[in-house]
Amino acid sequence: MTTACGSSSGAAPEAVPSDKITITWQSTGGEAQKQEAEALQGPFTAKTGVKFNNVTSLSYISQVQTMVKSGKTVWDVVHTGSYLAKAYCGTLFEKIDMSRMPATQVPEGTTTECSVPGTKFATEFAYNTTAYKGNVPTKINDFFDTKTFPGKRVFYNNPKGILEAALVADGVAPEQLYPLDVDRALKKLGTIKSDIIFAPSYTAFQQNLVDKQATMALGLNGRLHITNESGGTMAPVWDFTSWDYTAWLIPKGAPNAKAAEEAVAFALEPEQLIKFCAMNGLTPVRTDIDLNKIPFTETAKVFNPFLGSDRGRQARQDNTFWAENIAEVTKKWTAWQVG
Repeated sequence: MTTACGSSSGAAPEAVPSDKITITWQSTGGEAQKQEAEALQGPFTAKTGVKFNNVTSLSYISQVQTMVKSGKTVWDVVHTGSYLAKAYCGTLFEKIDMSRMPATQVPEGTTTECSVPGTKFATEFAYNTTAYKGNVPTKINDFFDTKTFPGKRVFYNNPKGILEAALVADGVAPEQLYPLDVDRALKKLGTIKSDIIFAPSYTAFQQNLVDKQATMALGLNGRLHITNESGGTMAPVWDFTSWDYTAWLIPKGAPNAKAAEEAVAFALEPEQLIKFCAMNGLTPVRTDIDLNKIPFTETAKVFNPFLGSDRGRQARQDNTFWAENIAEVTKKWTAWQVG
């Protein structure tokens, strides 16, 4: 494989042997990034010779903005959420050749001109099985019932997924969530505010549950299954779950844009997605993959909301709403939290 090294716009750069190319791949860090390296990148290197340099940053969107504005992009792939893909397609991220991507194998409305989703995840309700005996939580309303089910509640300090759960607990039908009534959701959360632990990171979220500092959680299904594999004793409550998805995008001006697009297309193939999801408990967005054939761990199966029709009501988080309103929602969320 010999490919072009350079941005997908402007004059065609000189072709560079693939074994001389190193793709800089930004992702979430930790075990997830190691899994991307093993399941997605290693096989691509074996096939093409292209190498990878993995980086991680909590402020990655700000860094991409700075790179694009200065015309000095140094990253080639960014792993990000659906609403960011929607919000910044064509401004921070390159449009891609959709004919090379499985765009027809994913649910309608999940693609942009810059991305096809790879994996999906959910924000779900779970409780500590050692805290409640006999009478256990069975519905999302129980998260807000501290009289019947006393104890601290924990979630990662981010409103996405949490506001949706609060509204459904307050009587909003899942199919009528958007546009979100943020004030109503915060009012509902305010009824248990003194019992909420706002975890500053996913690591802290998991540790709160392992240490049994909280008896209930609203959290990502992947994080909940990791929690149990690390000594937690959580169980899911299949009443209401909201879900979202992530994608791998190419920043504007990426130095190895063509090779990056080939690597993303490769990552979205069934063989790679199945291997990746088997490692982390996430779920492929592709509808042509039989989820029952993915060798999930038993713990991952327990918390996966997409395995079967008996796992409660579900709603896909609206990426258009979040793309258009994230700044205002975050402002209200922060003011409510500190107020």
